[in-house]
Amino acid sequence: MDMSAKDLSVSRLTAIVTGVVQGVNFRWFTQRRAAELGVVGYVRNRSDGSVEFVAEGSRNALQRLLDAARVGPSSAVVANVSAQWSAPTGEFQRFEIRF
Repeated sequence: MDMSAKDLSVSRLTAIVTGVVQGVNFRWFTQRRAAELGVVGYVRNRSDGSVEFVAEGSRNALQRLLDAARVGPSSAVVANVSAQWSAPTGEFQRFEIRF
């Protein structure tokens, strides 16, 4: 096996993305990227203008999702992404956009 145990372990990532991230397809972008990576969870707009996503999957896939969120779709201007890692709860079946 070439992958380390860290890459195979399941984690939970909670991230808050600030900047020009609402009304620029950020949620759709995040959902699509999560689906490509096989990650489950949700993404939603917050009332303060930020976007929050909670995702569970392999640490490697979550890191790739986080890297993608730091760039965002072409119409977004990402100012900051705060990330918090924790143990997964297993509550998600798919990755969805929440309203």
